[in-house]
Amino acid sequence: MSSTPLHLVPSPVEAASDDAFPHVAINRLRREGRLSAPLPVALGGEGLCEPGQVGALRRLLTETGRDSLPVGRLFEGHVNALALVLRYADPGTREALARDARDGHLFGVWNTEPKENGLTLDAVGRLHGAKSFASGAGFVTRPLVTARMPDGRSLMLVMRLKAGERADLGEWRVHGMRATATGTVDFSGLSLGDGAVIGAPDDYSRQPFFFAGAWRFLAVQLGGMEAVVEIFRTHMRDTGRGGDPHQQARFGRSLIALESCRLLVARAAEIAAAEALVPERVVACVNLARAAIDQAGLDVLTLAQRSVGLAGFLDDHPLEAQMRDLATYLRQPAPDFALTGMAAHVLDGDTPLHELWPEA
Repeated sequence: MSSTPLHLVPSPVEAASDDAFPHVAINRLRREGRLSAPLPVALGGEGLCEPGQVGALRRLLTETGRDSLPVGRLFEGHVNALALVLRYADPGTREALARDARDGHLFGVWNTEPKENGLTLDAVGRLHGAKSFASGAGFVTRPLVTARMPDGRSLMLVMRLKAGERADLGEWRVHGMRATATGTVDFSGLSLGDGAVIGAPDDYSRQPFFFAGAWRFLAVQLGGMEAVVEIFRTHMRDTGRGGDPHQQARFGRSLIALESCRLLVARAAEIAAAEALVPERVVACVNLARAAIDQAGLDVLTLAQRSVGLAGFLDDHPLEAQMRDLATYLRQPAPDFALTGMAAHVLDGDTPLHELWPEA
């Protein structure tokens, strides 16, 4: 894997429309070996999913999100899928799917379902139903999905799809993150033979890995915040307004928000990777970082908007698309549950605050 920083430059088609899937950027990830980097060295990767490499993975996710939040979202889904495969799949399945990653297949995790027609697996191994809000629909060719079994339990599968098949993007009309090609994918008619079983029933929701894995998308969102603040700084310099004390104050508050979140996400990643604490405390640490990113991201957007002014809302200003993408990506499900769950865990315990999440 190349050690050079990512600077994902869109093609002319991608630059002309933020609806376009980022083919150039994803192909860059393929060429530089980043799609296989999460794999262990023995399977042809860089070992980025191993606990000792959590800092390197965090920095790569932030770097990717800083260059492009839609690409960061897709790459984070790819990493998440491979992390689940490496953790739960049997050796033969791990090796086969590692080969697919080395061959350049894009993975993803699709667990959200429509209100009706959710994905199920019948008693003879046939799939029925769909997944919704599937990022990379039509472009992810190795999606990890959860299917409800007849006994009510959930089973993970990595399905083999061809690019462009079974995807419906007709309802993906959103404010930001349009390039993620998020849509609905119908798996009806496929069977277990069209994919691979990952782990045992209900492994997907085992804690702390299930909730604590949120640190990865927080790292991507941090990159989006960095991009907003960098655009903010560039605008102040280019317009000669950086000497204004009010602008300096707003920019200073943006830096405080950004750097505070960087520390919290780094700590959450370390705690999640180590899994040395009880699951509830690991999850609480990640949820603390999640609540901070959610609020700080909104604060950074507001500060940049107030300083840049109307110019930042013009479609030819770099802040406009970046604001839309970050505001949309920050809208992860159940933010109040993450915040109150974290607070309840701390309130219900007797551990001194300074000992909740001890340093390694």
